[in-house]
Amino acid sequence: MRDVTLDADAPTPAHETALACLRDAVEAVLPYRVVRDSVSLDGETLTVADESYDLGGFDRIVVVGGGKAANGVADALEAVLGERIDAGAVVTPNPEDSGESSESGESSDDGGRIERLPGDHPVPSQRGVESSRRLVEILDAADERTLVLAAITGGGSAVIPTPAEGISLSDLRTTTDELLRSGADISELNAVRKHLSTLKGGGLAERAAPATVVGLMLSDVVGNDLGVIASGPTAPDETTYDDALSVLDRYDLSVPESVRDRLERGAAGEVPETPTRGDAVFERVHNHILADGHTALSAARDAARERGYDALVLSSRVRGEAREAAKTHAAVAEEAAATGDPLSPPAVVLSGGECTVTVRGDGEGGPNLEFCLSAARELDARAVVAALDSDGEDGGTTVAGAIVDDETVESGDEAAAALAENDALPYLRDRGALIRTGPTGTNVNDLRVVVVGGGADDAGGD
Repeated sequence: MRDVTLDADAPTPAHETALACLRDAVEAVLPYRVVRDSVSLDGETLTVADESYDLGGFDRIVVVGGGKAANGVADALEAVLGERIDAGAVVTPNPEDSGESSESGESSDDGGRIERLPGDHPVPSQRGVESSRRLVEILDAADERTLVLAAITGGGSAVIPTPAEGISLSDLRTTTDELLRSGADISELNAVRKHLSTLKGGGLAERAAPATVVGLMLSDVVGNDLGVIASGPTAPDETTYDDALSVLDRYDLSVPESVRDRLERGAAGEVPETPTRGDAVFERVHNHILADGHTALSAARDAARERGYDALVLSSRVRGEAREAAKTHAAVAEEAAATGDPLSPPAVVLSGGECTVTVRGDGEGGPNLEFCLSAARELDARAVVAALDSDGEDGGTTVAGAIVDDETVESGDEAAAALAENDALPYLRDRGALIRTGPTGTNVNDLRVVVVGGGADDAGGD
């Protein structure tokens, strides 16, 4: 199993602790580890989480799906099932990055049953469209004697684009870009995407019926809403065409005419709605969330305690504007240092979730970079703050996040200007504050660490 390397400066024990927490958090949700811990085969009995499936009742086992963690899921399924897999394909941004090793360091000899196909994130691409056709072919061949194992992971919405009738790839790209820049949250974003695609919003389950579908999910969604993770391809869709139109209106988005026309026709009942709760297509669908943001934060908490810090998970569900959430985290650090609440230093406070950025400038950055720059403007000498996107690419950048302290910002005006232009990346790069990991092969959303105290006299460190 791969190790996660965080390339970042760590001049103090507090910095080292912050990075150790983030590293352990990401390693805890690497998909190969997660699936091998959750999926097992004993004779003819396949166990997924706490549910068992008798393989004697199926003629074929196929694997489909996609997202940033799909390679690792596929590797683990090949290791568990080997030649029992009859066909499979997953779509990922890095299809060449497969072949996870086992815990012992040996590669599985039973791999190669699942095709790894390319897609792109966060904006869908032509190669993603072409790759998705292979998923459809596999699903169309499924029948009531087929077991479909569906790898549903963060990023799946973008890497598996299957435009609905009348919607072009260009239409999807333009609409996705507008939504990403608007500050819309993931639920709003996916309400629109589900109504412009054939596999999202329960569409995969509908296409696979009457097969038995088992969803293997790594959640990057606050609250683990099955209908939002990768736009819910195996889950009932609780949103409607009206909801999608409301999102466009709420953010005053300029989208292609074909997009608005389809949504309006759907709202008028001229286009079938996505399948919802109670639909027969879900009678043989079983979804399992195998890991999420809280899984990662629990590992980070353990790492902090092992280093001699008191630690707590503030929340795995933080959302809203990144720069505003940062101020709250800085305030928690101040409170801990001043009063010992909620923890007495040396302490580590952890959070996760999905913050957003409303893009108003033309700079480079992402939610975690803006979070860190905003936090750095508020910090005093007693705290270090670090944040990263667990997939290793913050807001489409090539960096995972940043680590800051009270010395990161020298000029408040210069930092404010960088935030105003959404230009946190070059500001933090110039100050040696960036964290780089490269693509991690997983995705459970944003992870944040606040270290209060932690100097040589406060905690033991390593």
